[in-house]
Amino acid sequence: MMTFEIRIEGFAGTDEALAMQEPAARALCPVAEHNGPCEVPWAFTLADNHDLVLGIYTTRQRAAELTAGVQQATGHPTALTEATPGHFDDLAEQYRIEHPST
Repeated sequence: MMTFEIRIEGFAGTDEALAMQEPAARALCPVAEHNGPCEVPWAFTLADNHDLVLGIYTTRQRAAELTAGVQQATGHPTALTEATPGHFDDLAEQYRIEHPST
């Protein structure tokens, strides 16, 4: 398990990028209001070039699967990378708290 970034690219500006948060989130967690934690902890941020960056904490294989789903849901190119040190550090801790038996 590790932290990854799914970079969602190709936005003309901040508003357009922010509008894609909901479709990307539903690719990770189809039911917005559910009981219990999400299978994969996630969070968003914006890059300086208006890319939407989605941090996730999961396995490499699951990250690749989720990246494909995010690209399909948003219709924008995506790129999967290991998370930049210091970005999304709280996701691993969130996973440990929400999934104490794993």
